This record gives sequence, structure tokens and C-alpha cells, in this order.
Amino acid sequence: MAVRFPIDSPILILVGPTAIGKTDLSIELASRFHCEIISMDSMQVYRYMDIGTAKIKEEEKKGIVHHLIDIVDPDVHYDAGCFTHDSLEAVQAIRGRGNNILITGGTGLYLKALTDGLMRDIPSDEKIREKLKKQLFKNGADDLFDELQQYDPTTAARIHKNDHYRLVRALEIFKLTGKSWAEHIDEQKFEKGKRFTNCLEIGLTCDRQNLYERIDRRTIKMMEVGLEDEVSGLLAMGYHRNLKSMKSIGYRHMVNYFEGKWSREEAFNLLARDTRHYAKRQYTWFNKSDSIRWFDVSDRQTILKTVSNWFHRQVPI
Repeated sequence: MAVRFPIDSPILILVGPTAIGKTDLSIELASRFHCEIISMDSMQVYRYMDIGTAKIKEEEKKGIVHHLIDIVDPDVHYDAGCFTHDSLEAVQAIRGRGNNILITGGTGLYLKALTDGLMRDIPSDEKIREKLKKQLFKNGADDLFDELQQYDPTTAARIHKNDHYRLVRALEIFKLTGKSWAEHIDEQKFEKGKRFTNCLEIGLTCDRQNLYERIDRRTIKMMEVGLEDEVSGLLAMGYHRNLKSMKSIGYRHMVNYFEGKWSREEAFNLLARDTRHYAKRQYTWFNKSDSIRWFDVSDRQTILKTVSNWFHRQVPI
């Protein structure tokens, strides 16, 4: 898929910790502003994992088109790179239909991968590297460093000649690709941050005790509506505990309960605790971003007005 950057279509992004109320608000925003929703949740991509991921029900979607929900089985590898590819395809499709785009979820790494791009691995070659190591052992670092100064003076100025690892790596990169290490880094820096030029990023927050109470209520509800049966069914289908998906919050807790490592009460308490810890980590991740505008989840009218003004360009953002 060839995507032309930068993308200047308006893209609304809604983030926040688990259980804060993103799903409910996203439906209202999508309904008001003619959006299709791209889910930015690392667990809701998995089929058969509904209760433990707090996945939106079909009737709750109210006719809003959702993307990247129920797209892979629990034993399929899915990561930030997969999300970036799939979400960019969805962005292109939504733009083609003339609808607005709302990306929402709590997986901060996925947001960073989508908006900034992933750092590509610079190629390596074991034969070239071994030849350079032999040259280093035979002649010392001076010869290699002189060569590096000729081909990649920028990197040579950044490292010491006795930093043998970086010295060899820098020359390996040049001999393999014909470009200096510095050039590779500069190219990726240029690419990063150039993908979207017209985003509004909304972050939801609330009093920490209020959030923890929301998490506790959600945990109780998950247990009441059948989290145990869901996990038991996944195990019966052959999705074992060592899968990445089955190690996630909720699923690993039920597995430990089934295996007798924890009582049901312990599993419940640890699930609630670990969800609270996860929410803290989400806040920490999103707070690193200067582009997110934070609103209390209860201040819905201000959020709606802000989004409306942005879409209609009535006030600068």
C-alpha cells in the first residue's frame, strides 16, 4: 500500500486511560461529526476476546463504522507495525468515502507508531562485520577510524575511535548500503512527525479516585457477565496461556485462577489492582505528549464545542 505523506485530512484522536469513558464519548463524537472510528486498542483486535477487553457491543455502535476490531485470532502476532499498516489503510478508505476520521483507544505505542512512524532497522551483514573486526584486530582502530572519517565524518565526530562496536557498525552500514549511518538517522528523523498535519488530540482525565472506582466497577461487571466462561472457552479452543494475547490483563488472571494459583477472590482483586496500575502507565505515556489537550471526562460540552470549532475552523487550534 502506497500512502502519500503528509496527510492533511482532519483526524480527530481521542485517548485516555482504561475505563475513563472513551467508548461512550467516541460514539457521540462520531455521530455528530460524521466520523468512522479506528480502534487504537492492542487487545480489541482479537476475536473471541470481548469481555476482558471491554469491547464495544454491536448494538452500542449505533451504526457507526468501526475499524480494527475482531480482525485476528488470539494466536496471531499483532504489533505496532501491523496496527500502523492497517490503520493507514483504514484512513485511506475513510477519506475515499468522504467521512471524517476518529481514532480512539488507550494504546500509546500504537498512537506514536501511527503519527510518528516506526524507526526502521538499518541493515546489517555478518560477513562485512566479521571482516571489519579482523581488520580492527590486525591493524588497530586508527585505520578504521580514518576510513570512517572519510565516509561518514558526522558519525566519526560523535564517537571515540576506541568505541569499537560503533566504529565497526558505522563502517558496516556504509559498506552495505552506500549511505552513512548519519544519513540513515537523518532520513528517519525527517520522516518522523511528518505524517499528519491536521490532528486534534483530545485526552480524557478525571479525579484519580473516581477513575479507580470506575475500574473497580468495570472489573465487577466483567466477572458478572462471564469473564471466567470467556477465558475457559478460549483455553478449550486451544489458545494456551503462553500466547501474548492470553498474558494480558484479565486473561492471565483467570488462567491463574483455573490452575489453582489464586483463589477467585485473589484473581478479582489482582485484576482490579493491575488494571489500576495499567491506567497509571497509560497516563505516564500520554503525558509525554505536548500535543494532547486534556479535558475532564465530565466536561462533555466543552469537548464537543472544541471539536466542533476545530472541524469548522472557527478558532485556531
